[in-house]
Parts: sequence; structure tokens; C-alpha cells
Amino acid sequence: MSTDSPQGAGADRERPAGRRPQQRKQVLLRLDPLLHDALTRWANDELRSANAQIEFLLRKALSDAGRLPRDAGAPPRRGRPPKRREPEGGTDGPAE
Repeated sequence: MSTDSPQGAGADRERPAGRRPQQRKQVLLRLDPLLHDALTRWANDELRSANAQIEFLLRKALSDAGRLPRDAGAPPRRGRPPKRREPEGGTDGPAE
């Protein structure tokens, strides 16, 4: 008899309760082409990607229905990430 669990290699590494996964879930979604076009136009009007628009709408629907998990966290910030600031010493030359 093997010591491998029937659930697979990662089954013994469970997340602590209440912890969110670090990576976002990837979901294959099949849409009617006309629905996709309308969604893409709406996303473009609001300067979002179609993927971000779908997540926005799903969060809103879950919230309106009272089903959004409390620990779902805030939606990702819109726009470009802030620039990283250089360390105090800078990178002009060797430190003395």
C-alpha cells in the first residue's frame, strides 16, 4: 500500500481557515458573441478590460444578493501600479 493520498500530491497542504489563495482563479467562460461584444464595449467605456468588467459585475451581483464573502477583500485598484521609489542612497555609485 502506498502512502500517497487519493486526493493528489497537494491534498495534505491545506490552507488555514479564512486565508485567501495567493493566486487568482482562472476560469474558462463561454459567452454568446453578442453578449461578449456588449460587455467589451461597456468595459472600454469604463476603461476596464473585459475580464475586470466581469469581475466588477460579479462582485456587484454578489454584494447586492448579500452573498459576497466578508473576507473577499477589496477589488484590485484600477490603473497603473505606482512607481517604485529608489532607496535613500540611490544607485549613482558605490557606497562609501
